[in-house]
Amino acid sequence: MKSSNDNAMNKTDSLILTIGHSTHTLDAFMALLQKHHVTALADVRSAPYSRFNPQFNRDSLTNALNKAGGIEYVYLGCELGGRSSDPECYENGRIRYDRVAATESFQHGLNRIVRDVIRCRMALMCAEKEPLDCHRTLLIAQALDKRGVEVAHIHAGGELETHGEAMDRLLVRFNLRPEGDLFRTRRDLIAEAVDRQARRVAFVDESLANPSTGAIQ
Repeated sequence: MKSSNDNAMNKTDSLILTIGHSTHTLDAFMALLQKHHVTALADVRSAPYSRFNPQFNRDSLTNALNKAGGIEYVYLGCELGGRSSDPECYENGRIRYDRVAATESFQHGLNRIVRDVIRCRMALMCAEKEPLDCHRTLLIAQALDKRGVEVAHIHAGGELETHGEAMDRLLVRFNLRPEGDLFRTRRDLIAEAVDRQARRVAFVDESLANPSTGAIQ
């Protein structure tokens, strides 16, 4: 991981950040945003509420952002959330990120953040502390990376990790070579690792279970 004091990264106009609110207090969360000079927060949760961390309910968060120097809040969970309402985005009850990424709605949301990052320092927010356990990395950051957009992840301790470094960690988790191998490129291996990780952490819609057994097919 790179230090948050990496000047080259901090000065990259097209850089998009991601962050998980986790169990932070609002003060601690705002301090992370301010440390990285965030001026706009895009909420990519499918539901902008938290039963266990109500300080991150949409209204509470918006008020806190206003008090913290007027950080702009925009809700993009309908377009970029990890729990699609479209049943075609599921397989055996589990969300398929590749199907979500192919939807017109997702591409519209992606276009919006790519356009808006020119005028602001943007962070995409979801709930999970670990970037590799969240669709903001496995789905959104991957899609941005394919467009050539630079992405970095803010960790709970304040350090930044480039998306490439995050993918290196993911490849190591699955005993895959970050540099690729004789038969597959690095991009091929990342695609495999992302798919395997998504099968572990992606949302499962219980309503799509086999109605006769109650089990996910």
